[in-house]
Amino acid sequence: MTTSLAVTPAPVAEPYPRRWAAAAVMMVAALMDLVDGTIVNVAIPSIGRDLHASQSTLQWLVSAYLLGFAATLIISGHLGDRFGRRSLFLLGTAGFGLASLACGVAQSPGQLIAARAVQGVMAAVLLPQVLGSFRTLFQGRERGAAFGMYGAVAGFASAIGLLLGGVLTDADLFGWGWRSVFLVNVPVAVLTFAAGLVLVPSTKERSEGRPDVFGSLVLAAGLVAIVLPLVQGRGNDWPLWGWVCLAVGVAAVAGLGLYEARRHGAGTVPLLPVRAFRLPAFSVGVLVQLLFSLGMQGFFLIFAIWIQGDEGYTPTQAGVVTVAFSVGSFLTAPAADGLAVRFGRLVLGAGALLMAGGFGLVWAAVDGASAPHTGAWPLVPGLVLAGAGLGFLVVPLVNVVLSAVPGDLAGAASGIFSTAQQFGGALGAAVVGTVFFGGVSHGLTDALTGAMPWVTAVFVLCAALCAGLPRRAVASHEE
Repeated sequence: MTTSLAVTPAPVAEPYPRRWAAAAVMMVAALMDLVDGTIVNVAIPSIGRDLHASQSTLQWLVSAYLLGFAATLIISGHLGDRFGRRSLFLLGTAGFGLASLACGVAQSPGQLIAARAVQGVMAAVLLPQVLGSFRTLFQGRERGAAFGMYGAVAGFASAIGLLLGGVLTDADLFGWGWRSVFLVNVPVAVLTFAAGLVLVPSTKERSEGRPDVFGSLVLAAGLVAIVLPLVQGRGNDWPLWGWVCLAVGVAAVAGLGLYEARRHGAGTVPLLPVRAFRLPAFSVGVLVQLLFSLGMQGFFLIFAIWIQGDEGYTPTQAGVVTVAFSVGSFLTAPAADGLAVRFGRLVLGAGALLMAGGFGLVWAAVDGASAPHTGAWPLVPGLVLAGAGLGFLVVPLVNVVLSAVPGDLAGAASGIFSTAQQFGGALGAAVVGTVFFGGVSHGLTDALTGAMPWVTAVFVLCAALCAGLPRRAVASHEE
């Protein structure tokens, strides 16, 4: 007689029933940060006039936010994984709303810059929890759909921010003027926080070590020490303290990496995994990401000041013109990943050259204008072309680089990439803004044409660096 033993399958965890509602709530919160990346740009001239802000203050309005984000992003992802993403998500949402309120009621440039820095920190606390929660809440095709939703919203966020920033500034609701671009976040944050308490579940992952809080403080101090003298140096005739500060900042970041490379078994998760940086493709990819953001943020800062100051455009009109850039990216982004799987670094190099060519056309249109004002239409072809290049360069960049990175480093590599993007933007506002403001005494148009060669050269350098990236990207079935 044969006895058959029935094997009871292990129970499969049921998916969270309200996962799509939770995803929608988290996407609304993420949208506050994604829109904030551009909504402030078109309001900067109005802020400068109202608060009698100095030129360096206008640079800090961009750099403070991005520095706060860059300095906090990596550690906040580790904290969410270890202690629970829901708590960090709610903290980031509430903090972002309060910081936005502080921006909206600021009475001096110093108050606004401080509030912007806190806003960036809270955005960095919030955003990694959204993507981390998506990985946990969704599986299979649903996960792809969730990340696809995030990508689509992120793609439209820049255009939404440009238009919304102009409309809110011009509408002058309740006499708030530019303050509306910050205050609009407050009711969104309140509603999102309330919905998050009800709908967002608590998720976390088993961590291999403690988050490196001390290392994150060193990283933050180093990044600030690098940007500070670049913003303040020109107005102070490039004093010795600025060069010392810059050297200390670079040494702090490099020293942190070396320290973490030599530390073994300390029980902490490294912020800067040196093993990844030893891979040439990864190091080159991070540099491309940093330079791309440097050129982008630098251009849009000076372009917003020029088009409203010399061309006399209202914030809304400036936002509409700048949307031409987003149109270009919408045209190429859907095809970028597929082309990168086939042609790899060639696609990214072509994208960088398109961006260089597009910004070169904008430069030529401004420099070659025979009338006192350039007008909108001569600017549109260059902006569309540069936006098309962005789609080919940035959309597949992480995927191409990850083809050379071991799977166990993929998460850390993604965090480093995001940090490089934010820090590069802060550098762009500092470097390109300094070149631009150095020529303002000769007029805004001369200042813009003096700064545009720097912007164009950054993307030519990106194209050259793309030769060091892998030949092809990772296909979706290989991940």
